[in-house]
Amino acid sequence: MKIKVKERAYEEVLTQPVEAHRRPRKPGMLFRFLLKALSASDLKAVNFSCRKIGMEKLKDEEPCLFLMNHSSFIDLKIAATILYPRPFNIVCTSDGFVGKNRIMRAVGCIPTKKFVTDMVLVRDMLYALKKLNSSVLMFPEASYSFDGTATPLPDSMGKCLKILGVPVVMIRTYGAFARDPLYNNLNLRKVDVSADMEYLLSPKEIGARSIEELNRMLREKFTFDNFRWQQENHIRIGEAFRADCLNRVLYQCPHCEAEGQMIGKGVRIFCGNCGKKYELTEYGFIRAVEGETEFTHIPDWYRWERENVRRELEKGTYLLDVAVDIYLMVNTKSIYKVGEGRLRHTVEGFHLTGCEGRLDYVQKPNLSYSLYSDYYWYEIGDMICIGNTEVLYYCFPKEGGDVVAKTRLATEELYKKLRDPS
Repeated sequence: MKIKVKERAYEEVLTQPVEAHRRPRKPGMLFRFLLKALSASDLKAVNFSCRKIGMEKLKDEEPCLFLMNHSSFIDLKIAATILYPRPFNIVCTSDGFVGKNRIMRAVGCIPTKKFVTDMVLVRDMLYALKKLNSSVLMFPEASYSFDGTATPLPDSMGKCLKILGVPVVMIRTYGAFARDPLYNNLNLRKVDVSADMEYLLSPKEIGARSIEELNRMLREKFTFDNFRWQQENHIRIGEAFRADCLNRVLYQCPHCEAEGQMIGKGVRIFCGNCGKKYELTEYGFIRAVEGETEFTHIPDWYRWERENVRRELEKGTYLLDVAVDIYLMVNTKSIYKVGEGRLRHTVEGFHLTGCEGRLDYVQKPNLSYSLYSDYYWYEIGDMICIGNTEVLYYCFPKEGGDVVAKTRLATEELYKKLRDPS
């Protein structure tokens, strides 16, 4: 999927009109049917099935909050199918509206900016639930998983459940990540996909629990490991491209510890610095072609990288300083390419400069618990997004190897360090 892009001068983009807020629309039965119909062929190809747990507690006409883990684009097709004919609005990233605002609103989408404080979002969700009598589908992780494990949930989720005061249902998928992991450049594998739809909480149960208890429950429910699932269920992935671009996730060599030198190609990932080679097996394990296998499990390797980033932050040696192409979003008419610059990330936060000195943006590290970052974003390239409610800066690194994953890890670890200095 691509996105509408225009090249414009930085100053010209800043003069673009800001769109007025619009309330959500309840999706009509025609659009609900079309979404389901358009999803049928893909779900048939993956032999999709859904197990319902406790769903008899939810009345047919009762609006609720659906919380779904985020693995790949097939998530929306699953939701459109298993929720039909129930009306529901979808909380989705604002850049998804670019060039298609009218149709996105017609199908019930509610725009929000990822990892940017959005005070309007909860009001829009309340409007959909209480005024439109429509359910709301939300992906609380906000971003796709890099390593197949859960991404952090915001601490505001428990409070959000209290404010909304409606039943909560979780949709959890199996096989969606294995079929289409984010690192693999949209190359689909032959994997069956299924889902569980489980009634989690009634309004009464939400009222009886503290915000901390609700947050703890959600974190437990959103704890998963897709590679472990593949291994334990003996799911074979035989495609010869399964390790292509795996270096986006496993960017640091565990043998020589060089960064940005890993190359994922075919079924192997190897280090361009020391030459050590590893194979990603058909059942999701990592093994060294020769010598010691430091990590047999991709999430363990990724966790080691996180620990290394944490140590750099503690020592004060962490630094990202790369040349980037800069794109801006100020409304949903287009994404605007405005030029080049440099993106720095340190313990002091982000600092983006560019457009021949006309752009200078600083973002403090306490503003967000994670980072909107993506691989092959709308088929443009690997991306790091920072910004605020007025403008978003999409930065595409031009050098320095695979820095996107490390920057997300650093953002998360720095936020945790600021929240709990001990």
